[in-house]
Amino acid sequence: MGFREHSAPVRRILGIVLAVLLVGGVAVAVAVGREPRGTGTDPGTATKTVRGVIGSEKAEFFADPKVVEALAAKGYTLRTETSGSWAMEQLPLKGYDFVFPASKAPADELRRKTGGTGTPLRPFYSPLVVVAHSNAARVLADAGLVTLRGKHSGTLRMKPLMDAAKADRTWQQLKGAEKHGELTGSLFVSTTDPGASSSGALYLAAASYVADGGRVADGEEAVARTAPLLRKLISVQGAQQTSSDAPFRDFISGVGNPLVLVYESQVASLLLRGQDAGDLVVLYPDTTVSSDHTVVPVTQLGRAIGELLTTDPTLQKLAVRHGFRPQGAPAAFASAAAPHSSYLNQSLTGVRQAPVPTSAVLHALAQRAQGGSS
Repeated sequence: MGFREHSAPVRRILGIVLAVLLVGGVAVAVAVGREPRGTGTDPGTATKTVRGVIGSEKAEFFADPKVVEALAAKGYTLRTETSGSWAMEQLPLKGYDFVFPASKAPADELRRKTGGTGTPLRPFYSPLVVVAHSNAARVLADAGLVTLRGKHSGTLRMKPLMDAAKADRTWQQLKGAEKHGELTGSLFVSTTDPGASSSGALYLAAASYVADGGRVADGEEAVARTAPLLRKLISVQGAQQTSSDAPFRDFISGVGNPLVLVYESQVASLLLRGQDAGDLVVLYPDTTVSSDHTVVPVTQLGRAIGELLTTDPTLQKLAVRHGFRPQGAPAAFASAAAPHSSYLNQSLTGVRQAPVPTSAVLHALAQRAQGGSS
């Protein structure tokens, strides 16, 4: 067999070898790229990997390259997974350094479950708000359920809203709704699943407080007094999400219920990024419960992250960029929100904070609202 007869198979063999080497080189490059930062000698890169479970409303914050960079500069790389705040209790948390639900009540339960490392930390908070499109907001204002403050914000009157729920009122019963085809069916606020998500549970806490004459639910008798109303608030919604992220995205895209409960941070983040808010109207309930995003440290590494989020000026500014109100830097949020004051109630004027029931009572409220027995 001559050279030409050999050359074709040799070229094929050489091509295969080169391909294998090339693929191997790419694989090595990818593997190196995925190594935690700080494996080299640069003192400014991260050296410790920290694992945490967070609420999905904070996913964009932790994915922000500037947040990653700020934590790396302090010596940390974060690996996070998302979960509904109440659903975190059901997760196997071994191997995690911190848990970061959206409110204090699930944080208290998680601290008991994990043992925790010292007192939980609350780096930032966010009021609960209801978003509506302008047509819905105007109809509600004419019906006395909303007080508008300009074109893009207002106050949702919780007592009239609860009375409307008790009476099973529909959009069609409200003057002016007939002009808008999307305003049909039962009048309700769409929330997350209160058995899995903090925002849904806190909405029930506020509704119970209003319905029971300004008394915080403190036991079975209090739960029983408001259970029929809470059941109406939930049963009319049908299937519920376990996170506020998807309902908010649906609302912005023009689908879903006319009234959706979300975190103010989600609206503020949208505005601070310069995105078009369309005909969005932000309604602050006149009686509400703020969401204190609370870090439950499981290890000392988790505590270090919680302390950085609470005290580091760079991370506080980045929290504001994502719409959160830092506990230790209120002026930072006020300054950033100033250009968007037509949407955001910076000083929370006219908003009353209802006391939060214990986690056991919150669980009971959610269970009864969903048709179970506490």
